[in-house]
Amino acid sequence: MNLLIVAALIWIGVHVGLAGTRLRDRVVARIGEGPFRAVFSLLSIVVIVFLVRAWSVSPTSLLWVVPNWVRWILVAAMVPAFVLFVASVSRPNPTMVGAPAAMAQPPRGMFRVTRHPMLWSFAIWAAVHVIGNGDTASIVFFGAFLVTALAGMPSIDAKLARRNPATWQALSAATSVLPFAAIVAGRNRFVLREIGWVTSAIGVIAWAALLWLHPFLFGVAPVGW
Repeated sequence: MNLLIVAALIWIGVHVGLAGTRLRDRVVARIGEGPFRAVFSLLSIVVIVFLVRAWSVSPTSLLWVVPNWVRWILVAAMVPAFVLFVASVSRPNPTMVGAPAAMAQPPRGMFRVTRHPMLWSFAIWAAVHVIGNGDTASIVFFGAFLVTALAGMPSIDAKLARRNPATWQALSAATSVLPFAAIVAGRNRFVLREIGWVTSAIGVIAWAALLWLHPFLFGVAPVGW
């Protein structure tokens, strides 16, 4: 378990302590944006392999058993996670620093709902697995991704605010971190056609496919049939 905790802390440190901080700005100023992204991507791959390996060999203790009806709720919660993910990659992300074409456009589609749909998809996925598995190793492993996703949202916002204040001011005025908060507050509106049935269909199909393949890929059925 100690090795898993170390791996989880390294993962969180790399993504929370470096990715969106002023330390990143200083490193980028020295080596450039392109080299930084290349090194960061390689480092992320190495750390996630370490994290997965540590999880696979870590001893664990079961803390709770989730009843089957709760598992069905958790399985259903993965549907919006898949739709959020597909929507996040189907159009340019307005929070991406260094993407002027994306930032020049007002938020559309799922970005009206939240400016961080991809991170919310990861957060839902991680939370579902923490609750559904109920063992100590899973709490550390999936908890690392949950912390990274939730902490990454304000981190990305702060990075954009530092590097492009005008874009940040316009984006923050029209969007929210919490899904639907800007819409409820009247600062934006929900436009279903911008998300599109194709995006939703791809998300649902991917969800159904992974639900069916889960026992074969990971050796565990999410729900008892």
